[in-house]
Parts: sequence; structure tokens; C-alpha cells
Amino acid sequence: MLTRLCLCISLVVLAGCGAERQMAAQAPLAYTPYVAEGPATIMLITSINGRSDAGAHSALVINGSERVLYDPAGSWELKNGMAPERDDMHYGMFPAALDNYMAFQSNGIFYATQQTLVVPLAIADQAIAEAKAQGSTPAALCSHSVSTVLGKLPGFEGLSVAFFPKAISQAFAKLPGVVETRIEGTTVE
Repeated sequence: MLTRLCLCISLVVLAGCGAERQMAAQAPLAYTPYVAEGPATIMLITSINGRSDAGAHSALVINGSERVLYDPAGSWELKNGMAPERDDMHYGMFPAALDNYMAFQSNGIFYATQQTLVVPLAIADQAIAEAKAQGSTPAALCSHSVSTVLGKLPGFEGLSVAFFPKAISQAFAKLPGVVETRIEGTTVE
């Protein structure tokens, strides 16, 4: 019985974040940093299957000294070298790149939630540093990596390491000041 339960849990986890692990080239990345207007924020993105209501993927958009996307075990990429990726971190996340990412996460039967929290600039920059230090994430461990990064930040210590996208989303929602938006029905261009 326990073996079957472990097998079922493993299959559910593997169905979530299924990208190949990418090892980054060590050459410097050529990109223009994008700094979004407004306060520093940490945004948790959760992609959810609209039919089963199961979480499918977790990622972070961090708006600090620059805006980046931490997309552990993700498969999104933007054409023409825009928003280049190294070790699951996408740089130069200008508005059109973020729109494209949200369309990718909410395409077809999926919808996505954006849970945004205003934080001090130092916390946002620490989140960027922690995500860089996390490095590439093996397939199916997106929520684990996201929750690990968040758990290292001041004010987020109460978040447990989570293996499922909806678990980290539910815990993040309990933080004071979180604003949630649901994105659905968009298309990728």
C-alpha cells in the first residue's frame, strides 16, 4: 500500500514540471536589464490545470534592482534571444516578455495565478541572489526550488519546503499583503 502511494505521488510530481535540466554556458549573457516601475516585489506564478485543478508549475518573478524570472525546471523560452536564460533564471523580463510567459502558463486548459507581495528592495535582491545560487532544477522539482528560495528570505521563514505548486501557493497566500490575480485564456504569440 505504501509503495503504491509513493508511486502515485511520484507520478503526480513528475507530471508537473517536466523540462530537461539545462546547464548554462559560462560565457557572459548579453541582455539589457529591465527595471520595472513601482516598488520591489516578489510574484509567485502558479500554473493550474483547469480540468483537474491540480497545480502544474511554480515560478517567481522578482522585481528588484532588475526584473527577472526564476523558472525552475521550466520549458519556456522567448525567441530571438530575448529574456536569455541561465540556470533557470531569465533576465531582461520586460513587459512583453512577462506577458508572453503568462500566456505560456495559462494556455489551453491551464490558467495561472499571480500572487504579488511588495517587499523591501534588499529582500527582492536577496531573492534574486538565492535563486541564482539555487542553480538548475531537475524536472518535477519546481515547487521545491521556489519554496527553498523563499524560505531563505527574511519574512518568509514560515513557508515550508513544498513539493506541489498548489501547496506553496496556498502558503504564500497567507502572507500579509499578498495580492492575487487569475490569468486565463491567453495565447502565446
